[in-house]
Amino acid sequence: MSGGPLSAALLPLSWLYRGLLALRRLAYRIGLKRTEALPVPVIVVGNWIVGGAGKTPTTLALLELLRARGLKAGVVSRGYGRESDGVRVASPASTAGELGDEPLLIHRRGRVPVAVGSDRGAAARALLVAHPGLDLLVSDDGLQHWRLPRELSLLVFDERGLGNGRLLPAGPLRQPPTPLAADDLVVYNSARASTALPGFVAERRLAGAVPLAGWWAGEPADMATLLALRALPGLRACAGLARPQRFFDMLAGLGLSFEPLPLPDHADFHTLPWPADAAGVLLTEKDAVKLPPERAGPTPIWVVTLDFALGAGFEAALDTQLQRLFPGRTC
Repeated sequence: MSGGPLSAALLPLSWLYRGLLALRRLAYRIGLKRTEALPVPVIVVGNWIVGGAGKTPTTLALLELLRARGLKAGVVSRGYGRESDGVRVASPASTAGELGDEPLLIHRRGRVPVAVGSDRGAAARALLVAHPGLDLLVSDDGLQHWRLPRELSLLVFDERGLGNGRLLPAGPLRQPPTPLAADDLVVYNSARASTALPGFVAERRLAGAVPLAGWWAGEPADMATLLALRALPGLRACAGLARPQRFFDMLAGLGLSFEPLPLPDHADFHTLPWPADAAGVLLTEKDAVKLPPERAGPTPIWVVTLDFALGAGFEAALDTQLQRLFPGRTC
């Protein structure tokens, strides 16, 4: 699959992009550019393909595994879509406008310190100053941010795999595919492996629902609440995701009837997208983090949460890598 005539027309720009990437990598190899030196290991969660491949749920699942092994992790991110500048460290008063929706979701749902900044090295240093007890850092995205060191990389793919195999803008790839290194792990956020790379197929399902105010208060979702909504007529389901249909399909698979309201990825929710007389609304967590209860209006709103496991065998592979990063420590 080549991508058609438009992709072919864009190939010269794709070759230029490839050349610029090669020059940038060369600058790091010969020392014109230098990778940051940080006092703790860094795990990067990223992808080769543009768009939402599932980095945030992968990051959240990874954080739970690290916590279970007694490791204190912090997260650094660019903070895509935020309205602030510079480096920001998350606080209890942080908003999606300050941090970005995904970093704020990771901070609240993952219960970890988070810092954002276009310079992830600066964000990492600020986070370590604010939280000096951290054992390691996780970079949400940043696979192509070579200034940031990494001792382990998690590559996330969805059902698109490598697309047409071409680099931007002729194709969806951010970088040329390369052989896996010993410190690379692959996670597939799809029903099956979508490339020839060996990896782990994540298990994804809805975990339940919780009222919006309860979600902001830290209450867990439960499946009984979600299934009870099958009896509610006039329900809307709203999703500001890269692929909202995935959310709608999972809801429909549980027997819910609703009107889908797909929104652009990272939609800001400054204006509520559903009518005032809606009987009820279902939101993803990524959307809920941009809608504090005091701004939600009178419509009943439930937040639907995701249960995301990184696949059979992943924990053993992670433990092998953690033993390398923390020799002599029982994780």
